[in-house]
Amino acid sequence: MKLILASRSPRRQELLAMTGFPFEVAPSSCDEDDMLSQWRRTNPDLDERTLVERLALAKAEASLREHPDCLILSADTIVSLDGVLFGKPEDENEARKMLRTLAGKTHTVDTGVALLTASSADVFSSVSHVTFHPLSSAIESLIDRYVASGLPLDKAGAYGIQELGGLLISRIEGDFFSVMGLPVSEVYQRLVAYDID
Repeated sequence: MKLILASRSPRRQELLAMTGFPFEVAPSSCDEDDMLSQWRRTNPDLDERTLVERLALAKAEASLREHPDCLILSADTIVSLDGVLFGKPEDENEARKMLRTLAGKTHTVDTGVALLTASSADVFSSVSHVTFHPLSSAIESLIDRYVASGLPLDKAGAYGIQELGGLLISRIEGDFFSVMGLPVSEVYQRLVAYDID
């Protein structure tokens, strides 16, 4: 069975490569932002874990329609603070505002994963808690430099733990790789059960 990674994320590609399983990349056609806002409107009580698992599954289902004989792996990550979701920032100003809001606080990073075939579905998530350093002149300067690099603009919460954004972090409780976008150790253990070509 061929393994398809239904994601554009270079970080997820890098992490999945760590498992040693061969895979092809075929990003899902699912409009996750539209689905997320629709779910939040119709059912505002859905928690972040449920949302992120639903998003991962929706991406996998869209991809399975295009690759019905394959094993689809999809993932989604949500950053939240006190119930407020921090998606990908629209511009540099929003990225700067997000990073300043997260400064000095502990936020939650939920990464949902779906492994889907025509006959089976395995959906799970990994939750981590990330604490940022409080605002100081050094952190303000780092935020400005990071935002100017353009790197935060394609990331939930406006940061990547594996790059300059990692310097904003004082503590992490949970899975480093899950915060990066894929709980690769757990993914590896689940992939072993499949007959991957």
